[in-house]
Amino acid sequence: MALHGKESRIATALGRDFKGKLSLVSCLLAIPISFVAAPLAMAIYVMVAAVWLVPDQRIERSLRSTAGPSAGSE
Repeated sequence: MALHGKESRIATALGRDFKGKLSLVSCLLAIPISFVAAPLAMAIYVMVAAVWLVPDQRIERSLRSTAGPSAGSE
């Protein structure tokens, strides 16, 4: 986004990037938790990884809407 700016298609599609911010906060919280309850910290890390396995539909929708009607017919 630094290269293309805040008005680019990818920046518009991502918006506020809730998933990215939630991942960062979760990982930062898991570090001190790991000293007290290691299994809980590991569960947090697994949850963050699982969230990122799900594709981000905002990008797909944005690309589909700007590509035109013949984009999916190839």
